[in-house]
This record gives sequence, structure tokens and C-alpha cells, in this order.
Amino acid sequence: MKTLFTLVFILLSHTIFAAEQAEEIFAQLTPSLYQIKLIDKASGEKSSIGSGFQISADGIIATNYHVISSYARHPEKYRIEYLDYQGKSGQVDLVSVDVINDLALVKRHVDLDMPYFILSDKKPIKGEQLFALGNPHDLGMIVVPGTYNGLKKESFNERIHFTGSINSGMSGGPVVNKDEKVVGINVATSGNQIGFLVPHEKLVTLFSDYKKNAPTDIKQQMSAQLMANQNKLMSALLNNTWQSKELAGKAMIPIIDVPFIRCWGDSNADKKDALILAAIANCSLDENTYLSSHFFTGSVEIEFRYMQAKNLSDNKFYHLYQRQISRAGAGNRAGKDDVTEYQCHHDIITPASTAGSSQEIKNKSIFCTRAYKEFPGLFDVLYLGASIDKNQQALVSHFTLAGVSKKNALAFTGKFMEAVSWK
Repeated sequence: MKTLFTLVFILLSHTIFAAEQAEEIFAQLTPSLYQIKLIDKASGEKSSIGSGFQISADGIIATNYHVISSYARHPEKYRIEYLDYQGKSGQVDLVSVDVINDLALVKRHVDLDMPYFILSDKKPIKGEQLFALGNPHDLGMIVVPGTYNGLKKESFNERIHFTGSINSGMSGGPVVNKDEKVVGINVATSGNQIGFLVPHEKLVTLFSDYKKNAPTDIKQQMSAQLMANQNKLMSALLNNTWQSKELAGKAMIPIIDVPFIRCWGDSNADKKDALILAAIANCSLDENTYLSSHFFTGSVEIEFRYMQAKNLSDNKFYHLYQRQISRAGAGNRAGKDDVTEYQCHHDIITPASTAGSSQEIKNKSIFCTRAYKEFPGLFDVLYLGASIDKNQQALVSHFTLAGVSKKNALAFTGKFMEAVSWK
């Protein structure tokens, strides 16, 4: 009983101390915190809100790209405003973005030097207590204590796993250590005290680059960042090991051995009355790049579907098989203002790696691309390979790539087709 009382006392003392420390940090840093609002010019009403924090004496404010994304793509329709802790508001200019790491810099006009947040020169350690600040649900600025849990293991672009209540409206707010120095930026939440932060080093780089050479065209800056990131991603995919794996004991499919591509499987082997035995493996990149509320890019989706008939005629099997093929579609949301229509090429292909062997597979292949209208040289790619060489069994191989160059798309497609075969 004494031990239990001691433990409860320690936990209570820790909670009280954390709350007191949070109040002190909030009082010190509030003058450098802002609500960032996107205003629709025609209606005069806010379109989105988030948080921001000043990082220089001359008025540079950091926030998330997704908070101001509509302005970045349609500056004629919106304006960006800040609201400070005293209720004063004003307009700010967008001066730089990092669309890959979901960061943006805006600048308010100031006459005198102002207080600002210091960006830390070191990373937090696992288990360290941190404090997230922001403006949740338009309710006013708050501070939320939480814990640093290292980097998210499955991320291609680094994200910090933060145990704390990051809520809507806190996006773009700072996360500080006990020394009141910024170590992360609020970016997303999965609920249940699971939050994600952009590492502060990404903001350090963006701010440093801005001071050295401020961009003159935000869309050109975004385009260059998207192109560089897809080169980095596709290089990682193409140059890592592609493991050959059995599917349903009948087909051989590739699995790319990288931590940020996650795979799942399913089958209907337990359904005794199923007309077709189906086994499915799908893999995907567990993240994407936000361009706007209806346009995401940077995604990778791969799916393999093996089907084998159970007491069906060849014609009936082929009809059901065709229905499965027709379900394949684009992996990301994008509208006619964002991308062109798909242009497709159809062919019958036997991969050179299987030709003449017992593993030979003949596919009806469809390769489709659509171009990004605002970001030259980037395309969405859709590939579908459907086997046509066996009467009562079939394999559908399908992938989509969002926002890649033609060179990388062709290299990936070639390697993918050569890696699929019968067992």
C-alpha cells in the first residue's frame, strides 16, 4: 500500500510540475504565436485556419504548407492574414515553401524588432518531454505537454512521433523543449495521443535557404522540390533489393525491400462456396505529398491478384476476370485543372526474363500517363498487366505512381514487368 501511495504521489507531482512548466512556457512565448487564416477574397470569410510562430525579429513566421496551400496555388483568390495574442490582425506575404516537408514561411510587415522563437541546435532525446503550442478548433492558443518518441520508422520523409493531443487548428504551431527552443512543428495526428511533427532541421534548412536566396516564384520552387523528391524516392525503389515471393503457390511477384513500403495480404481461402479462389498482395508508400485538399502526389501503390477457377467454364471465368481488371484506377485524387486526361498504350508482352522457360507469362499490358499542368515534367502513371496464357487461372499485376518523371516511370515499369512470372 505504501509503495502504491508513493507511486501515485510521484505521478501526481510530475503532472503538477508539467502543468506549471507548460503555463510558464505559454506565458513566455505567447507574443510570438499566431493564428494563420486564409481569407477568401470574394466572400471575405476565412477558408482555413492554422497556427504559426515567429522565427526572426523582422517578421518571418513559420507555418505548415497545407495551411496556406490554396493561396500558394491560387493567390488571385485568397489572402493570408495573421491574428496575434492581443487580437490584432494583418496581412502577410508568402515568401517560401517546402512542399515535401509541409512547411511555409510568411512575412508580416514590422517597424521594430519583435520577439521570436529560437530554433534548437540539437535534436530531442527519446522520452524527453516537449510542449506543443497552437490554436485547436479556433478556440484560442493553448499549450499541450507530450513526449518525444523518435522518428516514425516507416516514413520516407522524416516525421517525429509525438505522444500528445495535436488537434485541428494546431497545424503549423511550434513544439518546444523545456528550454523553450523549437524542436518540431505540428503537422498531423492519428488521434489517441498519436501526433506527428516535422523535425525542426527541415525548418532550419528552409529558413537558411530563404535568407541566402529568396525564391522569386513559389510555383517554380514547388516544382523543383517535387522533381527532386521523386528522383530521391524512385532511386531508393529502383536501387534496393526486389525480393521474389510466391503468391498462392502459383505466381512469383516482387516485394521491394524498403521500410517505407508496407505490404498486406488477403485471400478467400476460407470461403468454401467461392467460385474463384483469390489471393491478393498489395503494397504502398505510407505517405504522400499534399498539394491541395483534392490533389495529392508522391504516392506508390502496387497490387497483385491471383485468381483460379472452381468448376467454371472458361468463358465465365474470363468474364469475372475482366470485371477485376476494370476496377484498377488512379492512385491519387486530381481534377481536370490539375492533370491532363490519361494517354494509354496497349500491348501483348512476354517479359524477356521468363521467355522460353516454365515461368513464362504472357500479359495484356496497359501503360497510361497523365501530365501535371502546373508542374512540367511530372506525370501520374498507371500500369496493368493481366495474364492471358492460362484458361482457368490468372494473375493481375497493377501499380500507380503519382508525380514521377517519364524516365523514372519507364525504368520502374521495365523492372516491374521483368519481376512478375508464373512459378
